[in-house]
Amino acid sequence: MAVYASNGITSVAASLARLMCFSPPHGAGEPNLALERYARAALGGRPVQRALLYHPDGIAHYLFARHTDAFLPVLEAAPLALPMQSVYPPVTPVCFASMYTGLPPEGHGICSYAKPILRVDTLFDAALRAGVRPAIVSTSGSTLSKIFLDRPMDYYILDSVDEVNARAEQLLREDEHDLLLVYNGNYDAAMHRYAPESPEALRALRANADAFAQLASIARRHWSGYDSLLAFAPDHGCHEIEGGLGTHGLDAETDMLLPHFYGAWPRTR
Repeated sequence: MAVYASNGITSVAASLARLMCFSPPHGAGEPNLALERYARAALGGRPVQRALLYHPDGIAHYLFARHTDAFLPVLEAAPLALPMQSVYPPVTPVCFASMYTGLPPEGHGICSYAKPILRVDTLFDAALRAGVRPAIVSTSGSTLSKIFLDRPMDYYILDSVDEVNARAEQLLREDEHDLLLVYNGNYDAAMHRYAPESPEALRALRANADAFAQLASIARRHWSGYDSLLAFAPDHGCHEIEGGLGTHGLDAETDMLLPHFYGAWPRTR
């Protein structure tokens, strides 16, 4: 597998755990020191008390390079932009399993497009051991609605992206979770049906950016009493194939190099 970035998505689990001051999942890979340095500086060295992780599916780094204006709402809320390497094969179940275990595919066991419930240690298991309250908000049938089940945590599985985002907004206002994951698959769906830079896919990309900005705004209001972190963190990239359709799964920069964005703010009360 070629190297496309100095940090990979396997670094997310360890860094989130370390920033929230609990032990990472068993066997998790090396943390992302750039993310940790940024967050600690923003928070005055204090631990993260609330974290919002927004996962738009399929957004490649070249989209950030070519359509930077579409990401302005993201950058306003999460100004740390980091190139990140996906795992191979770059398909959704493999990627999210690696992101939340800190393990390569051969370590967690999902090595193809399959959605079994993970039995290895995950960030959610580590969080629960530490008394941290996680929740997942996702569409029915998606990877995030399936592979992390059977934990004593909250799952909100809904029929549409709009319902997912509305429920996430409600959960932020209710403030009953410390670690909130939100999944939107609309860009990936549009990319597969049309092409990665088709008008339809770019509209979905902008919708993802706007949805994230809205969630970030609500989090800032309702988490003002907490040192907080948020992320816009896709799982894999994509490329165009013959016939004008989009797909992914190659060991290629288009599919393996991603833009992640992070923001942090200190409590104000």
